[in-house]
Amino acid sequence: MNLSLPEWRNTPWGKATDGQWRYALRNSIAMCLALSIAYALNLDEPYWAMTSAAVVSFPTVGGVISKSLGRIAGSVIGAAASLIITGHTLNDPWLFTFSMASWLALCTWVSSQYQNNVAYGFALAGYTAAIIAFTAINTTDTTELWNIAQARVCEVIVGILCGGLLMMILPSTSDGAALLSALKNMHARLLEHANLLWKPQASEDIRTAHESVIGQILTMNLLRIQAFWSHYRFRQQNALLNYLLHQQLRLTSVISSLRRMLLNWPDAPAHLWPVLETLLSELAKPQADKYSVARLLQKMVPDNDNDYRHRAFWLRLRYFCWLYLNASRWLRQLETASPLHQIAPPGAPSLARYTDNAENSWSAFRTFCVIILTGAWCIATSWQSGSAAMSLAAIACVLYSSSASPLGSVNLLLRTLLLLSLFSFVVKFGLMVQLTELWQFLLFLLPLLITLHLMKLQQKALAGQWGQLIVFMGSFIAVTNPPTYNFADFLNNNLAKVVGVSLCWVAFSILRPSSDKRKSRRHIRALRHGFNDQLSRRPQHSEGEFESLVYHHISQLSNSRDALSRRWLLRWGVVLLNCSHVVWQLREWETRADPLSQVRDVCIAALRNIISDRGVRQKPLAESLAQLMTICDTLSRHPGPAARELAGIIWRLYCSLQQLEQAIPADDAAPKKPTRG
Repeated sequence: MNLSLPEWRNTPWGKATDGQWRYALRNSIAMCLALSIAYALNLDEPYWAMTSAAVVSFPTVGGVISKSLGRIAGSVIGAAASLIITGHTLNDPWLFTFSMASWLALCTWVSSQYQNNVAYGFALAGYTAAIIAFTAINTTDTTELWNIAQARVCEVIVGILCGGLLMMILPSTSDGAALLSALKNMHARLLEHANLLWKPQASEDIRTAHESVIGQILTMNLLRIQAFWSHYRFRQQNALLNYLLHQQLRLTSVISSLRRMLLNWPDAPAHLWPVLETLLSELAKPQADKYSVARLLQKMVPDNDNDYRHRAFWLRLRYFCWLYLNASRWLRQLETASPLHQIAPPGAPSLARYTDNAENSWSAFRTFCVIILTGAWCIATSWQSGSAAMSLAAIACVLYSSSASPLGSVNLLLRTLLLLSLFSFVVKFGLMVQLTELWQFLLFLLPLLITLHLMKLQQKALAGQWGQLIVFMGSFIAVTNPPTYNFADFLNNNLAKVVGVSLCWVAFSILRPSSDKRKSRRHIRALRHGFNDQLSRRPQHSEGEFESLVYHHISQLSNSRDALSRRWLLRWGVVLLNCSHVVWQLREWETRADPLSQVRDVCIAALRNIISDRGVRQKPLAESLAQLMTICDTLSRHPGPAARELAGIIWRLYCSLQQLEQAIPADDAAPKKPTRG
């Protein structure tokens, strides 16, 4: 059998681009430097510094800074919590276990409530306290507890500083450049999305594309936060960036509103679609202006003033064009602005978000149960390595509680731990035992880390596993000062780590997260509740806040495999959002003292009767749809132009509500009471 080595260009090193080499070298050198510094400072477990440098290895400057701040804050809070809890409860194992389980449950709940550095910081506060406190189980001297906490925090800070230093020496792509590119690409994609949605046919691709656009706009909010930390220029323009994200969400809403109007317009003019394609092509030009767009819009002006459908569509299309051109203008100003020039856009609130309190409380309860179960097992068996099992169980519970598929993540972690157990045995007892200096080990570690980072970047399907191998490698190799080579302790510690994650896997299998169907129902119920609030005289959320809140709800199931749940969540979100836009537009008639204001009140009252927190009342819906069409036909014959404009707005409301005829009635959605017989 002839064995041939692969060609250089087919190896991970030969296939790597300049950016991949920079990323791999930066993070690998940072990990080795952190290990060397922690080792030189005589910290008892310097491998935690290497792990800390691996955790903050973001590809951008802003990501490293924001994650480092969250990690430092979380580590300090976790260390303080471990000192307080352990110092007061270490003499009573059961009280200590219950106290730590309560703290970890609290950290799990808080980290699930947020999606930014607050979430990351509280997750760190949870399992940093677990690492420190569970390590001190066999300690009786409180001074030793302080030394352990101090060492862990120092190791974390050393790893973060090394990661920041290497980011300055080998900088990556600018966060601002990535954000600007993403904004421009999304701005152009919105026209492609409009061209797709304004076609009369319906397909699953349309729903998928709509969810994808919403998810990408919300993801850019994370890029905005990273850009905020990376450069002074983007801190100055943070208000403009937030405003542009709101504008893109509003454009998405208008696109879906125009689609509903087209689907409910049976006698639309034949020349409408060719003009729409020409209009979108004109908007896509960099030099597009209002005059050129207005000339195309003039070709679509309704000939008959009584045709309220045509006029309503034309007004909404004009609103879309002006929104798009306005966003293009702000984008150009953002590109050409100097670092000292602060642009003042119109005010826009921060993007609203929704927290699923039921799911978050369930995750906190699961973490509490896992720590109590693991602690009870360690107390009953008096296993010397039980602290490692409790630490890994705490890390897995806190990290994966808010994951989209936590059971799959825990399965992946179990496979990683088994691979690391075999790998670390070969490295520790086959290589490290023969070395006398740290630099000799670094000659082996640095090329290995570079290779692992390159594999992580090049093999997207296995990126999660390669990332876990890099992060957890340090705790398995366990480079200590002085080094120890006790095979029994090594075997017990590795076995305890696998057992701890296995107990977490059992907990996720028994105390399962809610199914996507249940999550969809909760999100839909929250959407209906928020929409009813929009109908009140003083709603809690403004029009823009409710819009971003609806899209945040929709994005929560973007990765779900339950197509029916995703479809209904998207449908409810789009319907209620389109209706809320009509409600806010109807409120503009409030200052008018003519009888048209009474017509507006009738329409808003009809919405209150249709949608409840339980679902749709089908009978009032049918009656209201018929009433809205009667009002539209009546107002279309009114001599006043304001009445015909109001008829078009009410027709938009009719187009949005008509989709709810397919919804489950409120009586069927509610649980039925048992009958007596």
